[in-house]
Amino acid sequence: MNQVEHSQLPDWKPALTAITLILGWIAYWYAGNLGAMAQIWWRSDTYAHGLVVPPIALWLIWRERHRLAGFQTQPTPWFVLPLCAFVFLWLLGELTAVNALTQFAVIGIIVLTAMSLLGLSISKELAFPLLFLFFSVPVGDFLLPVLMEWTADFTVLALRLTGIPVFREGQNFVIPSGNWSVVEACSGIRYLIASLTVGTLYAYLTYTSLRRRLVFIVVALLVPIVANWLRAYIIVMLGHLSGNKIAAGADHLIYGWVFFGIVIAIMFAIGMRWAEPPQPQQAVRQPLEGIAAHTATPWATTLVLALIIAAGPLYESHLQQGKLEGSVELASIPGNEDWQATALPIDWQAKFANPSAELHSAYRQGEEWVGLYIAYYRNQDHDRKLVTSTNVLVPSSDPVWQIVSSSSSSAPIGGTQREVREAELLNKQSNLGERYVVWQWYWVNGQLTTSDIKAKWLTAWSRLANRGDDSAVLVLYAPKPAASSALPAFSTGMGQAVLDTLAKTAKQ
Repeated sequence: MNQVEHSQLPDWKPALTAITLILGWIAYWYAGNLGAMAQIWWRSDTYAHGLVVPPIALWLIWRERHRLAGFQTQPTPWFVLPLCAFVFLWLLGELTAVNALTQFAVIGIIVLTAMSLLGLSISKELAFPLLFLFFSVPVGDFLLPVLMEWTADFTVLALRLTGIPVFREGQNFVIPSGNWSVVEACSGIRYLIASLTVGTLYAYLTYTSLRRRLVFIVVALLVPIVANWLRAYIIVMLGHLSGNKIAAGADHLIYGWVFFGIVIAIMFAIGMRWAEPPQPQQAVRQPLEGIAAHTATPWATTLVLALIIAAGPLYESHLQQGKLEGSVELASIPGNEDWQATALPIDWQAKFANPSAELHSAYRQGEEWVGLYIAYYRNQDHDRKLVTSTNVLVPSSDPVWQIVSSSSSSAPIGGTQREVREAELLNKQSNLGERYVVWQWYWVNGQLTTSDIKAKWLTAWSRLANRGDDSAVLVLYAPKPAASSALPAFSTGMGQAVLDTLAKTAKQ
């Protein structure tokens, strides 16, 4: 290694001191987000890798210390522009109570402040360790429905190709030896996230060319998906061939991890065949005149960074002061000459947690009836919010009810045709195959949507405009045989009364 004389080494102390102070400043303003992220690491098997991501990133930085010894830190104020974008992103996430968005933004704030104080040259050299920090963000649950669908598709196809007859309904299927369901634990999200994180690190340490690194990362992304499909098929076959004596209970999760471990080990072993020798680390030294020309104290940049970092939480605190106080009262909706209020015919209710107010009623017209459920939210936060992965029509663990299909269609409400989210509900304990059709909308300060993302955006826009965050989920349901006529008739005859009740509640 070429040595740089100690007396000629650039002085990193001001920059490192500034970085330490600014990280403490970030921890002060965003303690809630950092704490929530750490709690997810600790309690979730899917995101437990987050506990080791920061130490690994620090180690990757530390191993570059000799090579970077001759670089002079150069505070770069223009990094405040993307920093402002990340602070605004955090504000949107906080206003809509989206944990993944706020935590992603906080990591971005940490990375950009470090880059701003170190300078562009050093940031380029440390790009991977800094970007690797984003793997600490616990995000991926939005992939669950797609991964579950793919797993069910492959498993059913493989069983049929094997010669086993399969009857499928949604994520549930029946074979001669028993019933099977693809639930969240079968989606393979844990395998995918673990493989992508470890595979990316492996690619960085094993290869030096960008092309090989990217190819291996793509392989690390695809292999766990295919491996999970094979795992699901093998588990079902083991249960089928053993008369459901093995792989039919919790032990199939153990078999799954063993299978995954073997697959990943094979993937790494094959990847090692194309390993590239690491480039010898040499201390790179900038010309002394270049160092002198660019040496600058980081304190002015640090002050600007500190003001921008604090701006988001301060503005969010200002918006919080405009919240409506007091309890929410959601008035009952009387019937009309066509639809009369009646007792609830079935024991089912959508699972929306911690609403500010709730209404569940039913209406009858002749022999037809329709159920109405509303969960109303105000002053939403991370513990009480309308749109979240845990707010569902039926949880996958429900012993009685299950969703067997879902789609989008068009329905009349409020005098116009609107897109509606439609699902088919099955009572698993009914010998008669009792089924219901369910319609669902989100209502956000007077606007209807079926999109989770649009509902979040409408909520954020309403909060930024200082109009509050009043929102609700609107659910209609009816027995399947009569739903094609009962649901449109009810939404036409009673829809406006429902919307008027929501608007009146928002003004309280």
